[in-house]
Amino acid sequence: MTQTFDLRLNTLAKRYRSGEITPRALIMQLRERALALNPEFHLFIHILNEAELEPYLAALEQHQPEDLPLYGIPFAIKDNIDLAGVPTTAACPAFAYMAGQDATLVRQLIALGAIPLGKTNLDQFATGLNGTRSPYGACRNSVHPDYPSGGSSAGSSLAVALGVASFSLGTDTAGSGRVPASLNNLVGLKATKGLISTAGVVPACRTLDCVTFFTATAAEASTLLALTAIQDPNDDYSRHNPLWNSKQAFGVPQAGFRFGVPDKLEFLGCAESEALFYQAKAQLEALGGIPVELDFTPFLAAAKLLYEGPWVAERYHVAGQLIEQQPDAVLPVIRDVLQKAPTTDAVSAFDGLYRLQGYKRQCDALLDGLDCVLTPTYPRPVTLAELHDEPVKRNSDLGYYTNFMNLLDYAAVAVPVGFMSSGLPSGVTLFGRAFTDQYLLSVADALQRQKPLSLPGGSTIGADSPTHTAANDRVNVVVCGAHLDGLALNYQLRQRGGYLVEAALSAPVYRLYALADGKRPGMVRVAEGGRAIAVEVWALPSSELGSFLAGIPAPLGLGKVELEQGQWLTGFICENNGLEGATDITEYGGWRAWLASRENVKQL
Repeated sequence: MTQTFDLRLNTLAKRYRSGEITPRALIMQLRERALALNPEFHLFIHILNEAELEPYLAALEQHQPEDLPLYGIPFAIKDNIDLAGVPTTAACPAFAYMAGQDATLVRQLIALGAIPLGKTNLDQFATGLNGTRSPYGACRNSVHPDYPSGGSSAGSSLAVALGVASFSLGTDTAGSGRVPASLNNLVGLKATKGLISTAGVVPACRTLDCVTFFTATAAEASTLLALTAIQDPNDDYSRHNPLWNSKQAFGVPQAGFRFGVPDKLEFLGCAESEALFYQAKAQLEALGGIPVELDFTPFLAAAKLLYEGPWVAERYHVAGQLIEQQPDAVLPVIRDVLQKAPTTDAVSAFDGLYRLQGYKRQCDALLDGLDCVLTPTYPRPVTLAELHDEPVKRNSDLGYYTNFMNLLDYAAVAVPVGFMSSGLPSGVTLFGRAFTDQYLLSVADALQRQKPLSLPGGSTIGADSPTHTAANDRVNVVVCGAHLDGLALNYQLRQRGGYLVEAALSAPVYRLYALADGKRPGMVRVAEGGRAIAVEVWALPSSELGSFLAGIPAPLGLGKVELEQGQWLTGFICENNGLEGATDITEYGGWRAWLASRENVKQL
């Protein structure tokens, strides 16, 4: 077998810039490696030959490594995503067609300098979570031969885990970008629906489908997301990525983040899965996270709708005609999954939508006040023998913690946490509200760095951690006056979905004044004679910050306030010219204490 390499994005970029290796030399070696691995693992349906690779390599040779952010980076493509000039099969030969153009995402990646190596194997029509439902061969696990790769993005996970590609593209409707990641010691990013274009993707459930990234590290997934999260006019389900979810949001999670943990956890009798999950929970706590018990009932109820509700009919939308005309062209297990779809009517479809909306309301309310949620990626791994004996039941077991995610419009990242005694990798999933992808990747990155595991190619994650604080869809706002909890203007925060994070003290560099109207304080930073002022930190949805700022009358405004522990947060500041007629009340240490003193004077 050919030599293995550390294929991480930064590692390859350094090797290219130094002239240690060229893309042409590396790609040809990786192609040989793919050919050698394929008979055993069945990871590729189509490996590009030298003639097919030549246009990409020739185009790249017109550039320097510094010109393109993904210069010479090898990637693999799940074979339900179009690559121009190569058949797209969706793992069904009778369905196959020649792709006339690249999927939007593939076109983006090639323009950024990445080189496609081939099309990867999958559960037929992306229906399955195990990787064995393909006429092109069952995909075994990258580490343990008695276990599956996971699916449906089976070959995509193997391409990265086995050292053939730096990253790969999968898809995820029910967990296909997360289950195989955790089974193969990878990060699997299932971004917010619509964040990555699905134009040029064979749908499973078009309203739910996401294209996913498999990478060795969360930092790489963050980079790829930042490069490709662009609204696509060719995808009717494409969405704009808000600025709070840009590359700048990726960083170090600030201590005090709150993460949900299901109140009732199911591991289907696997003590090792349970132990590794609680190890991950302890790691998040060591990072400064605060666990919060979460009623998981509505999430699990929503998950059941994916295969027990009308969304099965949406899957039938693609494969149904072929099933009706050539039933033997579709695998029996796929036909069995889709068999009730033709009897689904519009009434039951709307009934399913109504039920889902009810669950969505409940689940969103449970996520308020949380930065993310930690779950197992699956209760326990299942063996190839178990899948053979009970294909539907054991496949369903793998989706226990994944099926609700796209239905409820959440972002999710699967991240490795360790290995079982058998050597089989295991992972957990972090999920959260739509458009918190970069924050979830930040937490995943912190997990990976706290207890470094071996990565594909035998490398470790290294010490080049982010240097700034991670951000999500909430902004911490420091208040010092009438917006304090229980005071006159606090409703302006609560009606915008704000919640109290903590009572705190400012750095000892401020003076506090009661403004001339006696109703508001002004906190002013001074060079000398300052002291710590009692304040509160409130979390406010980023989307509400603009309206909140617009309603603040002069001389007050929002700027940066330094807290006692050294953090600089957005908070109330006062213009110096607003202090005319104001009373210095710094000696009281805070607005609430000053109000109390006035009340005491009245009572006298």
